[in-house]
Amino acid sequence: MFVVKDLSYKNILQISKAEIPAKKVTCLVGESGAGKSTFLKMLNLMLSPDQGDIFFQGQNVEDIDPVQHRRKAVMLSQHPTIFPGTIRENLNKGLVFSEKKLKGDDELKHSLELVNLHKKLDEEAERLSGGEKQRLALARVLLMDPEVYLLDEPTSALDAETEELVMDRFISEIKEKGKTVIMITHSQRLAAKYGENMIKLEKRAGEKNE
Repeated sequence: MFVVKDLSYKNILQISKAEIPAKKVTCLVGESGAGKSTFLKMLNLMLSPDQGDIFFQGQNVEDIDPVQHRRKAVMLSQHPTIFPGTIRENLNKGLVFSEKKLKGDDELKHSLELVNLHKKLDEEAERLSGGEKQRLALARVLLMDPEVYLLDEPTSALDAETEELVMDRFISEIKEKGKTVIMITHSQRLAAKYGENMIKLEKRAGEKNE
């Protein structure tokens, strides 16, 4: 799926070689400041390395249209964007970006059930709590149905019980569809339970931020 060779970025990140397989859950682990979020942004073509190459499905990402790539490999940040308007409108935003047909209410409600978000579609999204907004964003990317899910601490605002329930359903859904997940997590429990492939990034001297 992704192959990385001799990658470096400023004083944050250096990876000599890494392979991320298709249809598997890959966890990016390492202490804060090790460059995990930076690496994920590179896989999403939001950042370019100073040196080295990233290949996606055998093609150098330098030769790939960024917008088309981001429709195939959707990134969910730790603090996802929630748009003004209703929950329904927020769910549909992802479908519009993906250039996919809008879903009916039954499918939208099902996406909320998968992430354990018991809210009405007409409720205002900005009134949700932090954890509810995080789950709404997860439901949104599920509806987009990309080839690759790039997830940066997707459950950081959830308590342990809700986190496990949501991730069980989420991973089950995407595994059933044969999708690829690349996920940053600081939770050893999550990494051990869901990770089929691990990439550990080491913090470089003098770097404090990702």
